[in-house]
Order: sequence, then structure tokens, then C-alpha cells
Amino acid sequence: MVEFAPLFVPLERRLQTFTVLQLIFSYLALHIICYVVFIGLLFTRFWMINTPRQGGRQSAFIKCWCMKDCFPISTADLDPSWNYLAGFRSHGVLATGTFTNLCTEGMGFCSAFPGICLHLMMLHWGFWAPVFRNYIMSGRLGLSDKESAVHILSRKGGSNLLSIVVGGVQELLNATPGAYKLVLQNRKGFIRLTLMHGEDLVPIFSFGENDIYDQLENSLSSWLRWFQDRLHKSTRGSILLFYGHGVFQYSFGLMPYHRPITTVPIEVQKTPRPSQEEVDRLYQCYMKELENVSEAHKLKHNVPRDQQLKIC
Repeated sequence: MVEFAPLFVPLERRLQTFTVLQLIFSYLALHIICYVVFIGLLFTRFWMINTPRQGGRQSAFIKCWCMKDCFPISTADLDPSWNYLAGFRSHGVLATGTFTNLCTEGMGFCSAFPGICLHLMMLHWGFWAPVFRNYIMSGRLGLSDKESAVHILSRKGGSNLLSIVVGGVQELLNATPGAYKLVLQNRKGFIRLTLMHGEDLVPIFSFGENDIYDQLENSLSSWLRWFQDRLHKSTRGSILLFYGHGVFQYSFGLMPYHRPITTVPIEVQKTPRPSQEEVDRLYQCYMKELENVSEAHKLKHNVPRDQQLKIC
């Protein structure tokens, strides 16, 4: 039985729906359209500039999108005189919670963390196509590589927060409702960067991120997961078969649900050339703080008391 949405809903709800729809369109279709434009530009004299590695090109209009279903909850204030590196967990299907909570002002990020300018890192594919690259840069997105991270963390005067979705494609494939499986083992590059620049490390855990979509059965023993893993190894990307609810009915579609996030910073002493022991020590501290954040807030977000984080 298909459950249809009510005909009469508040204008604010309509605006929220429209904003989420354009976000999904951007993920799934807009970049493909821009690739076609990019191919055409290959035969012209126009070439790309290095803006994605220099913090992007933010837009106040993009920040004020009407995506107000969830609000950030801060468990510690962030001093605007410092720079920060945030490790965001979990990835989810489309990293919807990451973008909604960190790249728009609709959730009150500036109110929770006044004076902080946020930058979210994204994989290279999003910056290959003109128009689309400017579109995502206006939403606080920058290129996910070491050069880009160093440029932001080295800025004088502080007030920058660089966010990295650490789990990547492997964590994305595990994003199923009720699952709290984080891919973190042997991912220490962001830890080393934090030590080299002496910036505070901010663990961010998104409650409900894995609950906003269902995936087709892709357990480790399934043929679909076998194909997804092989594709990931060869291309660094993969194909995800997911579904949520629709615009005019609640039974199926691509509309997600949003959940709030919580944050707590870890103070870090600057170490230009950190040893492996120092990296491992901060790495263990980061994992411990993630567990602490989860345990402190999971009951508020309908997570069972006996549900534990799984780090692999």
C-alpha cells in the first residue's frame, strides 16, 4: 500500500523539500550535465584555475538554504582564533547530513560556532566539470587532498574549520539503517596533518546518518557487494543502489531524512615532524572521543542502549 503525502503542507516544508530535491539532483545528475559542457570546453582556450585547492569560493546564498530539519548541538565551544580539523563520521549514502549540517546556515552553524569559517573536502571528480565545480565551491566544498588541507590549516589568524569525511567509499557501502560500522583502521593521514599544524582535532558523529536511506542487500557475502568492492578497487568509486521516500508519497523515492550532530574538540600540540608513536597516540584518542560522543548522546537519538560503534 502506497502512503501518500498530505496535499496541504506549510510553505516552509515545501521550501525544504525543494532544497533537498535540488541537492539530490546535484549529486546524481548535475555533474553529468556539466561533464558534457566540460568536453566541449576541451576544444576551447578556457582552462581551470586552482581555486578548489585554496578553500573554494563560498556563497552566502548557498549557505542560507532552507534545510532546517536538524540543528547542530555543540558540546564544546570552538575558539575562533584557532584553526580546526574535523573528522566527520559516518559517511552515509550521500553524505547528506554532512552537507546539511556543515555547509548551510539553515541549521544555525554560525550561531553554535560564531566566527568559524567551515570548509568541507570532496573527492576530485566533483571539480572536473566547469559550472558544477563553482556550484559546489560556493557551498563550502574544496578539493580533498593534502595541498588543499595544508593551505587552509596554514592560514594566519585562525577561524577555519576543515572537515573531512574520513570513511570514504568503504564506509558508504556499510551505510544501512541501524548500522554503526566506521571504517577507520589505517586511516591516519588526517591525524598526521593535525599534529604537523598543531590544530585542534574535532570528532563529529552524525546520529541517524545511516538511517536516511535503505540499500539493496549488499552484505559482505552478496554478489552485489563483490561487484561494488571490485569496482572500488579499480576506480576508487562504486555504484550504490539505494532508496528512501518520495515527494508526494512516503513509500519509495530518493528523499532523505535528516538527523542532528554533536561535536567535541581534542586539543593538539603542534609537532612539525610527528613520530609514528605520536600519530598512533592521537589516533587512539580520536577513536576514544568518538565512542564517548556516541555513548553520551545516543539515547537522545533513539539509538538502543546496547548498540555499540564498530570500528574496522
